[in-house]
Amino acid sequence: MEQQPPNDQDGSAAAGVPPTCYRHPGRETGIRCVRCERPICTDCMIEASVGFQCPECVREGSGTGHHPAASWPRTLTGGSVAEDPRLITKILLVINIAVFIAVSVAGRPLVDDLLLFGRAYTGDPTAGAQGVAEGQWYRLVTSMFLHQEVWHIAFNMLGLWWLGGPLEAALGRARYLALYLLSGLAGSALTYWISDPAQGSLGASGAVFGLLGATAVLMRRMNYDMRPVIALLVVNLIFTFNPWGAIAWQAHVGGLVAGALIAIAMVHAPRERRKLVQYGACALVLVVVVAIVVARSAALT
Repeated sequence: MEQQPPNDQDGSAAAGVPPTCYRHPGRETGIRCVRCERPICTDCMIEASVGFQCPECVREGSGTGHHPAASWPRTLTGGSVAEDPRLITKILLVINIAVFIAVSVAGRPLVDDLLLFGRAYTGDPTAGAQGVAEGQWYRLVTSMFLHQEVWHIAFNMLGLWWLGGPLEAALGRARYLALYLLSGLAGSALTYWISDPAQGSLGASGAVFGLLGATAVLMRRMNYDMRPVIALLVVNLIFTFNPWGAIAWQAHVGGLVAGALIAIAMVHAPRERRKLVQYGACALVLVVVVAIVVARSAALT
C-alpha cells in the first residue's frame, strides 16, 4: 500500500511536499479556498464570484450574502447533493420489510385490507363490496409496499437497492421519491384499469420498473454503455410476459413508462425552466393516474 505524505490539520502539506485536498488527502492540488485557504481538489471546489470555495464555507454561507443553499452543490437534475445519497432508498426498504413482517404476523386479514383490486366481495358478507371502485383509493399505494412471498420481496428489494441508490444520488431526494411513488402509482392505475376487478395485485414491481426505465434514460443522457441496462430490461420483460407465471404485467408496463417519461423530463429539462418542466411532468403523470382511476371507478359502479 502506498503511503501518503503527512498533512497538517487544514490539509496544507509539510515542507517541500505538494499540498493535498483537506477532504481527500490522496489528491495533490494547487487550488485553495478563497475564504479559509484550505487546499481543495477539483471535486470539492465550488465556483464563487471570485475564485473557488470549499464545501464547508459554502454551507456556512461565508461572505456570499446569499442563503447557504444558493451555492450548495447540485446534482445533474438540480437537486441538492446529500451527505447520505441512499437515505430515501433505505427508508423505502425499511417500509417494505416492515409491511412484510406485519403481514407475516397478521396473516390474510391484513393482506385483504392492503391488496389492490377493483371491486369484489370479501369473506365478510356484512361488509359489502370492497375495492378501489368503492372509494378505497389507498389500495393503489398500500399495494406498492405489500409482499407475501420471500422470493417476491427479495427480488424487488434487490432491484430497489441496485437501481435506487445511483438514481437517488443523481436526481436528489425529492425528485427520486417523486419518481418512485409516481411510477408505482402508474403501475397500480394501469392494473386497476385493465385487470379483472376481482383480481388482486400486490408488490413494488411497478415502482422498481419505473427505476429501471429512469436508469436507462439517465445512462443514455450520460453517454454510458447501454448494453447492460438493455439486457436487464429484456430479461425482466421476458419474465413479465412469461405464460407460466402469475405476474401483473400491467404494473410493470405502467411503472416502466411513467418512470422513463418522468426521467426524460428531469434530465433533459432546460436549466432556466428546470423545476417547471420537472414538476410539471410529475403533475401530468399524477393527473393521468387520477383520470384513469376516476374513469375506471365510474365504469365499475
